[in-house]
Amino acid sequence: MSRTARRVRTAGAAAGLAGLLLAAVGTGCSAPAGGRSGDAALHVSTTTAVIADLVRNVGGDRVDVTSVVPPHGDPHSYEPSPGDAARVARSDLVFSNGLLLEEPGILKMIHTNAPEGTPKVALGEKLEPYGGSVIELKEDLGLDVLWLGWAVEGEVAGDGSQVRTTVTGLEGPGDLRVYLTDTLGTPTVTVDSADGFDARDSFALPPEAHTHVNWAFSAPGTYRLTVTGRTEALDGTGAPIGGGTVTFAVGAAAAEGAGGRTLLDGGHADIALDARTRTVRVRADDPATGRRTHHPLDSVVLSVPDRARETVPAEGAYRFLGSPGAPLWLLPQAVVGKHVHGDLDPHTWQDVGNAEAYVRRIQAELTAADPAGRAAYERNAAAYLGRLGRLDEEVARTLGGIPAARRRLVTTHDAFGYLAHAYGMEVAGFVVPVPSREPSAAEVRRLRATIREQRIPAVFLEPNLAARADVLRRVAEDEGIGICTVYGDSFDDKVHDYVAMMRHNANELARCLGRKGSGAR
Repeated sequence: MSRTARRVRTAGAAAGLAGLLLAAVGTGCSAPAGGRSGDAALHVSTTTAVIADLVRNVGGDRVDVTSVVPPHGDPHSYEPSPGDAARVARSDLVFSNGLLLEEPGILKMIHTNAPEGTPKVALGEKLEPYGGSVIELKEDLGLDVLWLGWAVEGEVAGDGSQVRTTVTGLEGPGDLRVYLTDTLGTPTVTVDSADGFDARDSFALPPEAHTHVNWAFSAPGTYRLTVTGRTEALDGTGAPIGGGTVTFAVGAAAAEGAGGRTLLDGGHADIALDARTRTVRVRADDPATGRRTHHPLDSVVLSVPDRARETVPAEGAYRFLGSPGAPLWLLPQAVVGKHVHGDLDPHTWQDVGNAEAYVRRIQAELTAADPAGRAAYERNAAAYLGRLGRLDEEVARTLGGIPAARRRLVTTHDAFGYLAHAYGMEVAGFVVPVPSREPSAAEVRRLRATIREQRIPAVFLEPNLAARADVLRRVAEDEGIGICTVYGDSFDDKVHDYVAMMRHNANELARCLGRKGSGAR
């Protein structure tokens, strides 16, 4: 959609909310973060610092705002603290992003601790009536082995309900460990066959969610993994939703074939529990067409070939995998952090037009919670929307100055689809840091080929991932291209608010992509 077309649509949506905005000047001052100030009418909790900044600009002095995830934090993996729960318990209104951006524990904490009757508003999940839009999340790291996760399909009744997957058995020549690696490189084990199976060999996901994990096998051969599923409500009730046995062919067994069954050897796949049909299946995205298919468990074998062979890292945190240097066959998590998500891209604010939609929704919700503040919220929203409109034009103008052949992004996180969609850019790829695993030679070759063939002049690191992006940085240095900074989910000590973040991103993209030799180190 062109910028002009989007502008017409947004203007129409604003007109449809008659009386919502007044053309007056307001301020966006924030109240003290520790609690309700003397003049504040509402205490508002948000899940992220980006949303908190938008709320402050609309709420002004009438609203105290606190963010569960701190400005430097990652909403995909942040673990809430007792202090976060205490602040949420004092809230009159809670804003989240939704679209499965936030780590499930954050939303569970909100549902458990927010006072009864407190509105809980997922801003990203109702954008269209306010002039915004959502797009599908496209993930393709081009791994040379299967990219395997867990998923939940179908809705589950009950506010905050989840589906718990439990591993109950494993047959095979060795041990299996399933674990998550957070953004600091620390592993959390969810399944470990070495000490038998119990309730600890489980994890929960919200409805329609997907998560990436590492699968580590200690020896080659055929493995049969048995799993069961159960719904889980906040009050502790639940019901079984089925189970089944998944077959893996590891090492030489993968090369011997699947015995007439479908062998999945690459691309993106999930072991999916369907709450509606009460079944477990393997769903897979065809690498050629991108089309999603579902396979009954007895019709498919998951391949872990010899090219997936690694060695146990020397770091002590990975000792649960075995002795350092011992062989293991690994299907990697690939995307660092917990990274639970659905089919829609949750990073909607990277299109300023969507941030405008957030502001309109925030104004409406603040007014509903505090009718006496209507005039103040209208003034503040009108002033901030004017600022965002100018920002949108500035970002479009700045990025529009980049030659078309150079508008390609290689980043450390799949967070920039909206920016690309809205401003005529293209996501050429994202190369995330994967602690404990060096990329294969084939993966590095593909990265180099992408950079050379598409003539990528610079790569972009997010501040909260830059310290671990050694591979991307090394390839960029070897290829003699720029290494620059872009902000996705969070702020830092240099960038403190949404307008500054988007202005930085536009200027940095233009500086590093705009002309030959302009990349920064």
